Amino acid sequence: MTFARCLSAVLLLAAGCATGPDRDPRDPLEPMNRAITRFNDVADEWVGTPVATAYRNVLHEQIRGRIRNFFANLADPWIGINDVLQGKFFDGFESGMRFVFNSTFGLFGLHDVASDMGIEKRDEDFGQTLGRWGVGDGPYIVLPILSSSTLRDTVGWGVDIFAGDPVTYFRPIAVRNSAYALRLVNRRADLLDASRILEQAALDKYVFQRDAYLQRRRSQIYDGNPPREPRQRDEEPEVPAKEPPKEPATEPATEPATKPATKPKGQ
Repeated sequence: MTFARCLSAVLLLAAGCATGPDRDPRDPLEPMNRAITRFNDVADEWVGTPVATAYRNVLHEQIRGRIRNFFANLADPWIGINDVLQGKFFDGFESGMRFVFNSTFGLFGLHDVASDMGIEKRDEDFGQTLGRWGVGDGPYIVLPILSSSTLRDTVGWGVDIFAGDPVTYFRPIAVRNSAYALRLVNRRADLLDASRILEQAALDKYVFQRDAYLQRRRSQIYDGNPPREPRQRDEEPEVPAKEPPKEPATEPATEPATKPATKPKGQ
């Protein structure tokens, strides 16, 4: 069974028990998503956070920054391709120039000389490209380990990994897997402080994370200037009932004048 069929089966199965009057329409799979979120939280508590904390304590910020720059440089060609697919040709050209300058003058991307030259770093992916061309979000989905997504972004993520990520083509396989792990741990280390703030500030972490993700993705698709969303009215405006036609006024009937009483004769 292919990945797409498995995903469709899971969505149909979860949709059967995910309806309710108070359910967010963007999140019809909330029971399943909350269960996966709990799994992700436990995995992060026992593995992700300790490994990322040890990693940050061992490696100096400058070294972590070089690793961050290296992987960010590898992403620039695919970012440029998505810029072009979205019709932003100059942005695509700049992303290509970033890769050229950082790969040469920046020593394989270890130094971000392109940003020092004023060439802006962008963040585009195939999910944004689909959204730019009118593909809707679809239901909100929480993926194991990878966390927040939507049906559209999950499809886009698959294209990003198998078509646009150079790490996928690293060989031998052990080197590829090590690169995946290094990138994941480095990214988690960068988010340690933000995750602690989230734990302290959010009353419902799941709802906060879901709403923040959907809002951020909408902003990314429209380059920070999303159109105003139409208001959703819970009730249709009441139409005033038509008044019945008024009948023409009629004058009150006049009673005939009474004749004066006559006295009987002989009185």
